[in-house]
Amino acid sequence: MTYRSPVTGQPLVADTPHSLAAPGERWPVVDGIPYLRTDSEGLVAVALDHLDAGCPDDALVALLTDQDAWWTGPATDLGELKQLVRERDTLSLRAAMALLRMGPVADYFAHRWSDPTYLAGLALVEAHWREPRTGFELACGIGHYLRELGARGVACVGADVVFSKCWLAKHWVAPKADYVVFDAAALWPVETHKFDLVACHDAFYFLPDQPRIAGLLRDAVAPGGVLAVSHLHNVAVSGGAMGPARASSEWAALFPDAVVYDERELRRALLASDGPVSTGWSDDSAIEAWSIVETDGGEARPLTGGLAMPAADAVLQPNPLLDGDTPHWPSDRYRTEYGAAATWLSDSGDAVRNRRVLDLPARW
Repeated sequence: MTYRSPVTGQPLVADTPHSLAAPGERWPVVDGIPYLRTDSEGLVAVALDHLDAGCPDDALVALLTDQDAWWTGPATDLGELKQLVRERDTLSLRAAMALLRMGPVADYFAHRWSDPTYLAGLALVEAHWREPRTGFELACGIGHYLRELGARGVACVGADVVFSKCWLAKHWVAPKADYVVFDAAALWPVETHKFDLVACHDAFYFLPDQPRIAGLLRDAVAPGGVLAVSHLHNVAVSGGAMGPARASSEWAALFPDAVVYDERELRRALLASDGPVSTGWSDDSAIEAWSIVETDGGEARPLTGGLAMPAADAVLQPNPLLDGDTPHWPSDRYRTEYGAAATWLSDSGDAVRNRRVLDLPARW
């Protein structure tokens, strides 16, 4: 994978095994992940100093301190980060997130495998599956979707603004993918590449400069490919949206040619092995969020298998949120956000489809 400078757009080439460079600039590559975040010049310099001194673990600790600009949770602790780096080959994903002090975000990532938003995203992509060979996901988090795509042979690149999320993805969740850290508001290091599947799941709504980013996502799609964007909040939803939201007319202006789904319909289709029915943009206050695809045509296919279901060689185990039929919510916040739509609360139907059993990572 060849990347370009997020500052100038110049091609970046490896000047050492641990750095990429262009005239007048240089960027660290830690654990195989290029760190190209433009608003973190100080951290870039610290990481490069450690790498050049032959101390890659110190560079890793430095980048693991990085966070989203909106983060209001606890700061990381250097002692805990050093422990994480030392024990990274034996710790569970949940223990790693605890040492990163990810707080409620850790609950979200640890249990995303069965949350209704995630299942709607899987259903969205499967309904418009075009046998992609390559994929790109913006705001990939810790790689939940990349894991499923990799299991189907898709060569993926995941991008996020936070190094620790890509690092968790690479070591615990989706090691087959490549990762790059950059800010979506800057120049995109992957801007010259085309992908068969381009996605942004449960993240687009909080990104800056959404018209520009929608255009860049669209431009990254190869001929005959698919753009999938899930979980676009409805500002008119009863009870208030669970995050930044727009009216249907505003989303329609950003994605005028999209096939549009109510996320409830995507989950219904998954549980029923049906093809989902597009709803179009609507002012219905019962719709919490929409998901969209842009394709070159073709009907939605029935969700009989594929990405919406665990891979054929998956080892399934009981959903850890269930003790028999009793749910154990990780937090009141999680229950408030997902409880009403949680498919695994029902013991009827297929336990694989409703996610009462799950394909969890080996070191979950």
